[in-house]
Amino acid sequence: MAVSSYARAFPSFECRSEPDFSGSLPRPNATAGVRFSGKDKSGSSRSQVYGLSSLIFRFPPNFVRQLSIKARRNCSNIGVAQIVAASWSNNNAVPDFTPAANAVDSSASASAAVTAVGITAGDEEVAAVVENKAFNDENVQIKGSTGVKYASFLNSDGSVAIHAGERLGRGIVTDAITTPVVNTSAYFFNKTSDLIDFKEKRRASFEYGRYGNPTTVVLEEKISALEGAESTLIVASGMCASTVMFLALVPAGGHIVTTTDCYRKTRVFIETILPKMGITATVIDPADMGALELALNQKQVDLFFTESPTNPFLRCVDIELVSKLCHEKGALVCIDGTFATPLNQKALALGADLVVHSATKFLGGHNDVLAGCISGPEKLVSVIRNLHHILGGALNPNAAYLIIRGMKTLHLRVQQQNSTALRMAEILEAHPKVKHVYYPGLPSHPEYHLAKKQMTGFGGVVSFEVDGDLLTTAKFVDALRIPYIAPSFGGCESIVDQPAIMSYWDLSQSDRAKYGIMDNLVRFSFGVEDFEDVKADILQAFESI
Repeated sequence: MAVSSYARAFPSFECRSEPDFSGSLPRPNATAGVRFSGKDKSGSSRSQVYGLSSLIFRFPPNFVRQLSIKARRNCSNIGVAQIVAASWSNNNAVPDFTPAANAVDSSASASAAVTAVGITAGDEEVAAVVENKAFNDENVQIKGSTGVKYASFLNSDGSVAIHAGERLGRGIVTDAITTPVVNTSAYFFNKTSDLIDFKEKRRASFEYGRYGNPTTVVLEEKISALEGAESTLIVASGMCASTVMFLALVPAGGHIVTTTDCYRKTRVFIETILPKMGITATVIDPADMGALELALNQKQVDLFFTESPTNPFLRCVDIELVSKLCHEKGALVCIDGTFATPLNQKALALGADLVVHSATKFLGGHNDVLAGCISGPEKLVSVIRNLHHILGGALNPNAAYLIIRGMKTLHLRVQQQNSTALRMAEILEAHPKVKHVYYPGLPSHPEYHLAKKQMTGFGGVVSFEVDGDLLTTAKFVDALRIPYIAPSFGGCESIVDQPAIMSYWDLSQSDRAKYGIMDNLVRFSFGVEDFEDVKADILQAFESI
């Protein structure tokens, strides 16, 4: 067995600590708040600074893989010994597969020029070589820095969605273009001393499947890149993301502010579960900033939470103004950006502390996986992550792979869905059998100008009211040939539902009306079908009523 002679002069690995609830929850600064800048040196508003801090492994991204043939051959059976940080070299890295004889020199000058680290892989040792000059590069994150800027060749969100977390380095040694699925419930240690090294933070490992997985880490880094976040936590569903966020950030006896229009299950959790811990809520109209200021002045608000756009009426919240008002009073701001996607709206860049998504929807994009995610500063996400490690709700790595795959076409899908939804919203608004259309891209929408300011696209979902009663509306829905009658949205296939029946059937007509859910309301999620086909289908369905 060949053993590397490289000096272990490389900075030590850093792995996540055990869950710790002894400290106080980080809160935003009274004036500026906890936020993450998404602007680059040129002043561009597009978020280009992406963190790697959700990785258990803290390796500078520019280093060369020096792998033995056996280690590379064994990478399909990935355990602790084979999970090593691997990165594609960029212009500042040394050439691939630098000979070991040339990597380490006995002279002081050579030692200063090159730093190396040995990583155990199976029963052989893997060496990674880094030039010290790379530490001064602006695209490199070193220990203690706040983020990493992706290479200049990734200038668009579409490219980032494809390559982030993968092309520029992932924590799995492989030459495969696609990220491997690591199906394991636990990670082994070769000997007790390795376990002790891990416990004392001299060795990196996930230890147990609930605490992390190399495949899910790739997904977390990809989402962080799109959101301009320091860290992302991926969990088993969108509701899992929302609920663990509430439980981790709002103390017993705390107070939150939320909005009237929101996903029903979120409302149920706020109204029935949080009160069991003494947590109360103020509910305001999404546009009522006066009501928000009143709540902030009268109560010790811990968190403002809303969707933007909201479900199902697609109301928009002024994220920048809300963040300013809340941060002045020490309250956190969390935005559910599921309807917007990170391509249409950058909530963190607008001032929010956290952004959550149901990755089941547009991020996954194929109606074949359940997942949720929370992105934001490492200090906040780590608090949520620690509770998540206790509660469970870990995402299966196979599901993580499906979302990674789905996100590679995210920009293509969202472009088509944005276009189809806007064009159809305009047609629906002019149709004599439609009473009202709810879509932020229409001038008739109450937050149209706000949406134009904080969104680059208006999303793929349109809600509208048919000129008729419950049965007439159901007849229209049944006459549609392309969309599936189903809950959810954001997939390649168009989906339609009548909320009065799909989501609120257990409530009386009058109780539904309290939430604005009328019998004739339709929510239409446009897929990626050809626009003309969808248009013809909707128009022929109207002919049936």
